[in-house]
Amino acid sequence: MSWWDVLLGRTEPAKADLDALFALPSASVTLQAATGFAPTGSGAVCFRSAEGGAFATLQRDIAELLDSGGGPPVEISQDSYGYTWLLVRRAPDQFGDLVTDLHAVNSSLEAADFGPSLLCSLVSFTDPNGRKLALVYLYKQGTFYPFAPLPGQRRENTLELEIRGALAGELPIEPDLGRWFPLWGAPGL
Repeated sequence: MSWWDVLLGRTEPAKADLDALFALPSASVTLQAATGFAPTGSGAVCFRSAEGGAFATLQRDIAELLDSGGGPPVEISQDSYGYTWLLVRRAPDQFGDLVTDLHAVNSSLEAADFGPSLLCSLVSFTDPNGRKLALVYLYKQGTFYPFAPLPGQRRENTLELEIRGALAGELPIEPDLGRWFPLWGAPGL
């Protein structure tokens, strides 16, 4: 950081710690014990697509790598904001494998210098009453937050705060609630 940055109060963004995703299996055990939410087996990575053949080839290679494991095919979609979502599904009891798959996607994009294009990753949970929950990892912050959608593009804020409390010792939770963005229509949720 230059002295101009210090003088003007600029800070460098937090570097994403992709290995933070490996804390999710342990956190899921805590989450299930504390709240009854269990993994659904769905997870997704959201990123901004780049133009050009190199990015298209990388995206295809990632999908082929994950599909080669014999599981369901990877689903690729675009949202209304132009972001690409890569959805991975595993059996709910293969949560560790799901996290490994998501990490592989993120690492592949980062290794190919597309790390700045990464927006977030999410893993989905549900409780016995059918309520939905996602734990979202923000790359640019290096933190997680819970997202509990309700029908009609509403969210269950009290549940999100309960989940924050339950996982505070397990995951780096995003302290700024203004960064807890709703991910309406996110694949796998």
